[in-house]
Amino acid sequence: MTIQQADADDQALQAQVSGSSFYLAMRILPKAERAAMFAIYRFCRMVDDIADDGTRPRPLRAVELDDWRTDLAALYDGKPAGRAAFLEEAVRAFGLQQADFLAVVDGMEMDVAADIRAPDLATLDLYCDRVASAVGRLSTRIFGMETQPGLELAHELGRALQLTNILRDLDEDAAIGRLYLPRELLKQAGIATTDPQAAIGDARVDGACRALAARTLDHFAAAGRLMRGRPKGRLLAPRLMAAVYGTLLQDMLAQGWAPPRPHLRIGKPRLLWIVARCSLLG
Repeated sequence: MTIQQADADDQALQAQVSGSSFYLAMRILPKAERAAMFAIYRFCRMVDDIADDGTRPRPLRAVELDDWRTDLAALYDGKPAGRAAFLEEAVRAFGLQQADFLAVVDGMEMDVAADIRAPDLATLDLYCDRVASAVGRLSTRIFGMETQPGLELAHELGRALQLTNILRDLDEDAAIGRLYLPRELLKQAGIATTDPQAAIGDARVDGACRALAARTLDHFAAAGRLMRGRPKGRLLAPRLMAAVYGTLLQDMLAQGWAPPRPHLRIGKPRLLWIVARCSLLG
């Protein structure tokens, strides 16, 4: 890929996420940190597109994820890194760990191997660690956090954000054959089926979602305590993401999850108000 192509891809990516909470959170970072975060986001989108491409056979998508592992290994060995080459500057500048990139690929492989349908809580937690908290571990290095508080924040906030996404995207996930609500909470709510459409079409799904939301609130609370302790690092971006997604979760709790469910989002005026509020906290 040429420098011109990479620049064009970055501009297209930024245009695509413009106005989102992610974009606003990244815009408040200094230039080098912002560029590194967009590189991570671009990587995540590229491997996620492989996982979600239902038009191609699963074995072919699995091979493409293996190709990413090969390119990442080459990157860290100082060899030509193929499609992973755009990560080189961020890896060098912030000491990003190969294991965290590989964890994201492993998470995508969980979606490629089979459509996830009502996983047990342990499997769901592993999935969240790979697709979200691993991204958090990369991000906290860019934010300049020390290792232990960075790992703790990535653990708690990554899970909070991913579980909020799961609770928001019930219908979108079911449309592609996926159901991320854990089987234990579905059974507690009286739902035995693991068929995505049947499960989310049952009014009792509200109980399962509220139980998962309670766990999500615990992760938000733990992340909030960590950030209020003011560990070293640039915390405005993660504080903003926590505020936006926490607000979204509260909106969902107020509305409930019984069908039919409108897709909730935070409008731009409200986003800007949240940014202003978080900025005042420092």
